[in-house]
Amino acid sequence: MRPSLFLVGSLAATAASAACSTGGAIKCPVVLSGQVPASMQLTDFDTAATNKVFNAGNVKASGVPWSQILRFPNVTTNSRFDNASTKSVEVTIADGSVFKTQYGFRRAGLQMLGDANTGGPGAVGVRTVHWSVQQDPARTLNLTHEYQNMWHETADYSANQFDFKMGTLLDRASDKNAMKITNRKGEVVWSTPIEATAWQNFAVTLDFDKNTLQVYYSKGLDALKQVTAALPNDNSGEGQYQIGMLKKPTGTDDVVNSGYQESGIDEGQIYGGIFIEDSAGGCISL
Repeated sequence: MRPSLFLVGSLAATAASAACSTGGAIKCPVVLSGQVPASMQLTDFDTAATNKVFNAGNVKASGVPWSQILRFPNVTTNSRFDNASTKSVEVTIADGSVFKTQYGFRRAGLQMLGDANTGGPGAVGVRTVHWSVQQDPARTLNLTHEYQNMWHETADYSANQFDFKMGTLLDRASDKNAMKITNRKGEVVWSTPIEATAWQNFAVTLDFDKNTLQVYYSKGLDALKQVTAALPNDNSGEGQYQIGMLKKPTGTDDVVNSGYQESGIDEGQIYGGIFIEDSAGGCISL
């Protein structure tokens, strides 16, 4: 039998305090933070009064509280940019993870507080979004599907300036066992194999003035390294960052509204070290 949906109370606190890290330090001004305080409880995510990190209302199935979607994973090592005061969080999806009327998707995604759809601080100047992921062996993904796990969506919801994807891409040939960064055109600009146990650390720099995208990556507690040049990309349209899981269906051209999703879904993705920094002047935390 798989573990319960989430860990609470002393078990979660013990797991969080047991994790250790000798990773990196954030050296640039943080404009938006998704780093979860070590003292935060799962029920704190449920209301705006207690959730000081993410939007308590979106993006999830109506009537399902975040405390039934998120869990605090029992990781042995914190991600590169987490420390004793912060901890990782796992986003899960199930059969009922349907946002509004998007019946083709199974979806749950976090939005950082202050990340406005228009006029927000995350879509101006030069911004670097950081995140780390680790796989949960008890909640593995069905990689015959396409997953969007981190992306920046335009304010009119018509496009994404970039995506972090896993699984089998619907619109082009791909290695289902690789993590991929795609540009606004949906082209894979860089990929790396999915690690079974290690943290995998990513950073994407979006220059909203020069319309470029650049990718950084490392594994475990290693420093990030540049893995692409600053590539041309259409970064227009403002919008918001999405962090979590969006599982697309198969067997349809209308992926939002219809298609095949197997029953008994219990899948998750562990996140850590989520923040957006001001990279003006070339500043980036590695």
